[in-house]
Amino acid sequence: MGKDKAFLEFSGKALFERVLKIFRESFDRITLVGGRHERFGSYGLPVLEDIFPGSALGGLYTGLFHAQTEHIFVSSCDLPFPNKGVLEYLCSLRNGYDAVVPAADYGFEPLFALYAKACLGPMKGLLESGNYCVYDFYPQVRIRNVPTGELTHLDKDGKSFLNINTPEEFHRLGKGYQP
Repeated sequence: MGKDKAFLEFSGKALFERVLKIFRESFDRITLVGGRHERFGSYGLPVLEDIFPGSALGGLYTGLFHAQTEHIFVSSCDLPFPNKGVLEYLCSLRNGYDAVVPAADYGFEPLFALYAKACLGPMKGLLESGNYCVYDFYPQVRIRNVPTGELTHLDKDGKSFLNINTPEEFHRLGKGYQP
């Protein structure tokens, strides 16, 4: 992208702030992972340095390792349309599972999902072996795959998992969104 996606402004608000809004409405504790204290300091949230830097799996591991609860819900910071209803539904499915992860036709959505402390061991094994694929530990835990079709009643426009990776995608987003 060439710049910090978290602070790209969309419809008058930074992408990160759109995610933070639904997290503040949903959770008592919010922690940021991945450093960047200088960028996030004004939000009054704890910011953790990655234990295993350089990957989404490392960030996920760090957040779960430091969590004061059995489960955490994670999100990337570049979602223009984070959906509180989807978040709440995924959290409601946690009983009996170590991970609750949306599964689209193109693959998993591991960065808008719920994880339990039971995932720490399998995650650490991957990270220590040099495997940073965020979902390669899934076969080692009790996972609830949630097909996106199961979420259509909550995500009617199908945009909940849209993230921005290129300047072109960000430009198209501005043209196609009507607040």
